[in-house]
Amino acid sequence: MPQPMNVTWVMGYPTGKEQGKFLILDMGGTNLRVSQAELFGSDRDMESIQEKYSIPQSIKQGTADDLWDFVADCVRKFLQSRLSESERSKVLPLAFTFSYPVIQSSIKVGVLQRWTKDFCVSGVEGHDVVFQLEAAFERKQIPVRVVALINDTVGTLFAAAYGDREVKIGSIASTGCNAAYMEEIGAIPKIQGCGLPSDALVAINTEYGAFDNSRRILPRTRFDDEIDRTSAHPGQQLYEKMVSGPYLGELLRLVMLELHEAKLLFVGQDVSCLRQPNALDASLFPTLEEDIGECMENARKCLWEKMGLDPAPHELKACRYLAELVGTRAARLYSCGIAAICKKRNIERCHVGVDGSIFGHYQNYRKRAAQALRDIFAWPDDLGDPIVFEFYEDGSGVGAALIAALALERSDGTVLSRTE
Repeated sequence: MPQPMNVTWVMGYPTGKEQGKFLILDMGGTNLRVSQAELFGSDRDMESIQEKYSIPQSIKQGTADDLWDFVADCVRKFLQSRLSESERSKVLPLAFTFSYPVIQSSIKVGVLQRWTKDFCVSGVEGHDVVFQLEAAFERKQIPVRVVALINDTVGTLFAAAYGDREVKIGSIASTGCNAAYMEEIGAIPKIQGCGLPSDALVAINTEYGAFDNSRRILPRTRFDDEIDRTSAHPGQQLYEKMVSGPYLGELLRLVMLELHEAKLLFVGQDVSCLRQPNALDASLFPTLEEDIGECMENARKCLWEKMGLDPAPHELKACRYLAELVGTRAARLYSCGIAAICKKRNIERCHVGVDGSIFGHYQNYRKRAAQALRDIFAWPDDLGDPIVFEFYEDGSGVGAALIAALALERSDGTVLSRTE
């Protein structure tokens, strides 16, 4: 079954000449980041300041007003602590990076299709998130207006393309998994007749974390089914649940627990911590995999501190092997999504800009993802990889500032963009 993708109305690529000062609000799966970025009109010349706020679980499970009031309060705190009184006296343009699937009729409108990750906020699905956010700003008399609503993958795409013209895809590999690319308007049936040139480029948010929700294609295991069954949104984001950070740790936990029940792992030990859902996360994987010493002291210390486990040497090696299996499957499945975009757009050579903790902190994941592309495309061993992953930390924030600048330029009647 084809996976519907979302048009973002972000047109063209950045030129490197974008200018202006913008607030950026980035709402991901764990944290809310508020920042201010200033673009100076030359390639990669910018300054930024930011603050990070943890999103409480009560907010993730609360009401729309609870959520947007919390977001508005965080923006107010940032304005009061990081901006001068003269800056706060003006109406400030804000780019809103929102890491959830929305249907956009313009760059400033986005109706939430569904929550993903562990968000279950009532009263938001089916509504325009920009309208709700601006209503909270108005209630709290915060002088901010949203000039662009941006998916984090599109922000990463633009941040990476800002200084690297080889970038054709932006991707997130963190608490979620998604990607964006540029498509010709003439190739998008749902917006035929929009009045724009058929060869104009628009950013597409693939939302391919929801790939195979029908369970017909991906090679699932009983552990994957258990993870989905106990998740906040059963039956949704099934591809994402096989490749992104939180689910890697949960998959490893379930496998370890089954082996313990079969008296093959952690024999004679108290595994009460291991019985707790989501007790492990992806941060454990590098520690297990990179500890190649005979005694694996770093891995032993980590398992003791996280889980109260004191594995025997052979059990430590088994844990490392399990982490390698889980991590390898995830990385190879992740690359299938990137390869699909390249095949659809006939991209034979490009850079893929990736943001997210998985790519940033789990080096073996990156290496395996690169190897997977080699295997999928059967590139000769004696040539360099024509499609290369490049890590861009906080790419979505930088990209949001660029997109805000482009949006304001176009609203002023000026269009600055480079072609592919």
